[in-house]
Amino acid sequence: MLFRGAGSAAYTRAFWLAGSAAVALCIPSFAAAQSESAPAGPADEASPDDSFPADQDASTGNAIVVTATKREQTLQDVPVAVSVTTAETIERGQIRDLRDLQTVVPSLSVGQRQSVANTNFFIRGFGNGANNAGIEPSVGVFVDNVYRSRTAAQITDLPDVQRIEVLRGPQSTLFGKNASAGVISITTEEPKFDFGGVGELTYGNFNQIIARGYVTGPVADSIAVSVAAGLNQRDGFFRDGGTGDRTNERDRWFARGQLLVDPDNGFRARIIADYDSIDENCCAVVNVQDGLATPVVRALGGQVNAPEDAFNGFVYNNYNSTNDIENYGVSAQFDFDLNDDFTVTWISAYRETQAVTNQDSDFTSADLIYPNFQDLGIGSFTQEVRLTGEIGDSINVLLGAFYINEDIDQQNKLIYSTQFRPYANTLVQQLSGGALSLATLEGVFGAADGQDYSGQFLASGQGFTEAYTLDSEAYSFFGQVDFEITDGLVLTLGGNYTDDSKKFVTNARSTDTFSGIDLDAPQYAAFRGQLLFGGALAQGVGTALGLGRSATAAEVGAFAVSNPTAFGVIQTGATAYASANANNPLANPLAPLRALQFMPPFLNVPNVVEDGKTNDSDFAYTIRLAYDVSDTINVYATYATGFKASSINLSRDSRPSPNDRDAIIAAGLDLNNLVYGSRFAGPENSRVMEAGIKANWGDISANLAVFDQDISGFQSNIFTGSGFALRNAGELSTFGVEFEGLATIADALTLNLGVTYLDPKYVSFEQSAVGDLSGTRPAGIPAWTVLIGAQYEHEIGGGTLVPRVSFLWQSKEQLIEGLPGFVVRNPDGTIADATPALEAAEPFTREVQDLTASFSYDMDIGLSLSVWGRNLLNKRDVGVIFDTPAQPRGISGYANDPRTYGVSARYRF
Repeated sequence: MLFRGAGSAAYTRAFWLAGSAAVALCIPSFAAAQSESAPAGPADEASPDDSFPADQDASTGNAIVVTATKREQTLQDVPVAVSVTTAETIERGQIRDLRDLQTVVPSLSVGQRQSVANTNFFIRGFGNGANNAGIEPSVGVFVDNVYRSRTAAQITDLPDVQRIEVLRGPQSTLFGKNASAGVISITTEEPKFDFGGVGELTYGNFNQIIARGYVTGPVADSIAVSVAAGLNQRDGFFRDGGTGDRTNERDRWFARGQLLVDPDNGFRARIIADYDSIDENCCAVVNVQDGLATPVVRALGGQVNAPEDAFNGFVYNNYNSTNDIENYGVSAQFDFDLNDDFTVTWISAYRETQAVTNQDSDFTSADLIYPNFQDLGIGSFTQEVRLTGEIGDSINVLLGAFYINEDIDQQNKLIYSTQFRPYANTLVQQLSGGALSLATLEGVFGAADGQDYSGQFLASGQGFTEAYTLDSEAYSFFGQVDFEITDGLVLTLGGNYTDDSKKFVTNARSTDTFSGIDLDAPQYAAFRGQLLFGGALAQGVGTALGLGRSATAAEVGAFAVSNPTAFGVIQTGATAYASANANNPLANPLAPLRALQFMPPFLNVPNVVEDGKTNDSDFAYTIRLAYDVSDTINVYATYATGFKASSINLSRDSRPSPNDRDAIIAAGLDLNNLVYGSRFAGPENSRVMEAGIKANWGDISANLAVFDQDISGFQSNIFTGSGFALRNAGELSTFGVEFEGLATIADALTLNLGVTYLDPKYVSFEQSAVGDLSGTRPAGIPAWTVLIGAQYEHEIGGGTLVPRVSFLWQSKEQLIEGLPGFVVRNPDGTIADATPALEAAEPFTREVQDLTASFSYDMDIGLSLSVWGRNLLNKRDVGVIFDTPAQPRGISGYANDPRTYGVSARYRF
């Protein structure tokens, strides 16, 4: 269903698949040539006093071997800003998925949004919302050299991980898939030719149970396999006062198998297949500011938490959320040594993600909106070919080609439920000062339009249905050459040419009758005049009486009797005012009702004005000079660019550009209340100037980077509560300083420190969803991030005691620049005043204080027992806020996890 490419795309894909199959058929003949097991390298062996191999030990520092530059080098020798998280840190820090990774990498920020399938990654403050399936993330995620294109395919429990490398800044010349902000590269354990494995069992609060196992060993002289599987279950952090169940639970499992063929004759093959499943009730939304409608919700018998009780462990919905997600895929990597100097690497992969989510999106126990349903399918095929090698003693070469073909099918449904009409009727009465009701509006508009609207405005069962398809295809050619100009001085030149094309089709329809009513239509002029007259009359009488407000109907009647002359003057003025302004959109008395037109009509793509296609190409490059000052100190300076192609807005807020308004009207495509915004955001182009120094004095390692980085055309993606406002910023820039240091004292105590300072600014962003943000500081980016940690190892009895502690602090940051629901708009939908939106968001900030600790006893027999805790200070905050759907002036947010703790047992053999 997901992989329907045709034409040249299908032929290209067939070629790559055929090549992979041909290579796979060669495996038996290569394997037969091997007569003895491949020896284990030195990195595979654990040190005598440590249960972790040398390449997975947290105390290794800059001597750790990484593959950030597509060849094995120590971190000290890699002239790139990269943070490495080892297997030991992952285990002792209880890092279960990529969301936990931010607690050990100071320049990385990870946020989960409206479902388990939606997680955003930010490096150095740069990143955007892949919670909108049409957006490719600015931070690329690779698992064993395979690109994971969407966050639904990136979040899973991390099995048999060897290390995680976080590369900061644009990456284009080393990774075929351009990443404009950075890369997260996950490397898992290869199968071993010695039989072994590990089993783990964890029990924690909220009845958390984690069970994982990993087994590896040889099946022939040149063939090794490994199998990993696990489950993770936990009760929810929040009690749902509406359903009686718990939300923000864990219920997931995975299985992963690998085959390694290594005949030691210049050929290696690694084939990986994996499957993981998530079936959870998530994600809890808390009310952080009551809206105009909150009293109405309570009047209908619904419940919603008071803002001051946002972290008391209760939320309110009348339906549980659904998060039913499956990820699966297969990849094959083949390495051929052409000679002693050059190696060809061939990587083919196919992956699918199926995500069915459903949510009670009014976030109350009143039955207002249900369902908010999405069925998302993503199928992607990637192919990469690389040639790496050396020319003489002074030149290292990497040349490659990358191809990706991806299909996205998405269906959505957002429907008004049983209590929405009485709820909306109360809002109409409030917004009109009691003068109007839904029944009144249906009668008046129906008579003017010659239709029967009885019972049709904001009625149960009405809503918005959506279907989107997005087919994308991209290829790139990339390469990098390192020239050693003189001893210790290396010049790096690299480039990447990318061509990316996308085609998208929408089939969305609003059945919300009221949202299709043009409140400025000429046929309603008499009704508007009547309302204007009544309002002007009440205001005039109130002024005459010195009330400081408009007079009530009774007060108007009494004034008319007692002061007929004065009343006549006021009446004449009110008549003149109503007559002059009955067709003036700026004076329309019905304008407040636009706040209830939640689902305006939709113009589908393609149409005669919009073809639903994008095509982007770019050449990105890297220039770097690195110098070994001494055996212990290296310095480097880099100028690099990056690129990310256009992203598509696959949400109900996908609207034509205001630039197309005249053409749409001329083509006869204009609709009542057609909203303008953006269908897609154009490409991002990033640039970084960076200087760094790396030092390694044995037991002490230190890395310092200073950079100035910007992205022009930054793709801003603001969640509006039920859709997304996707816009291009003119330019987003950041000056920053990063420091990472590690020291080992007496071979027992390891101390680590990470500090990141960021000073970001929107150089220009005139057309944001909340007005002109040019010259302002982007929200969600703390100025300071500090990570400190310590680990001590002490041999006692038949094992080693290992206490570990880590503390993450981030300075106060504003959560969001502004809230679109507070924007004051002109009748045509353009922004008249954004100040209320900015002021509404300003009070919402957070300061992160996250303390993690563990205490382990590693026995010489391979058994390890530990107690651990995360967020031990139980510091609660809200990571993101947004306009509460269908509740004017209401604000909701997603809360972080509370304190968790537990015990774990692991056995290695």
